[in-house]
Amino acid sequence: MGVPVEATRASYDRVAEAYATRFFEELRGKPLDRALLGCLAEQVPDKLPVADVGCGPGHIARHLHELGVRTLGVDLSPRMIELARERTPEVPFQVGSMLALDADDGAWGGIAAFYSIIHLTPGELPRAFAEFHRVLAPGGVLLLAFHTSPPPDLETDDGGVTHLDELLGEPVSLDFHFLDPAAIRSRLEDAGLVVEVSVDRLPTDPAEARTRRAYVIARKPFPG
Repeated sequence: MGVPVEATRASYDRVAEAYATRFFEELRGKPLDRALLGCLAEQVPDKLPVADVGCGPGHIARHLHELGVRTLGVDLSPRMIELARERTPEVPFQVGSMLALDADDGAWGGIAAFYSIIHLTPGELPRAFAEFHRVLAPGGVLLLAFHTSPPPDLETDDGGVTHLDELLGEPVSLDFHFLDPAAIRSRLEDAGLVVEVSVDRLPTDPAEARTRRAYVIARKPFPG
């Protein structure tokens, strides 16, 4: 069943300030992330906006904005959205769910979803990917980042899920799903997206979680 969405929202509301303090400047130490975001920015069709889905305090959206891309941010947590608006007022941010995006069909030229699909259950992933396909314009690009294996000291269940009751010193109720890149690529293809790039890496920054992680770039094809 997973954690109810209300609990996930409340958990991120509770840790929002600590999360922003910890992670808002993290791209400075992540050259691969910056390079992949630059790749996304260069491929946006027709100057359409790029959405940072699961934006948290908005650091990915801010970076894309600084690259000259029309950018917006969406997050489940109202407190995260408040912080994002305070830190980057030039970018529009809105509360929302990736399972029901408030956007017209084909409205976005790109999506960046960094470590946000890890809170979805396996049954919710196809719905989210169908939404990504719906809101992307033909030729639009999706960049996903997600954890694939936990650090040695973190236990998971048989489904690769760990539950946290504490995060950044605050009480939470969050499920983290460690995802198989091959399975994610297959689900994206099932949603009608064409996978173009898949990269797997180990942790490189001493300050980041000691997880293995993956990046996938997929594109919505043109009709015909």
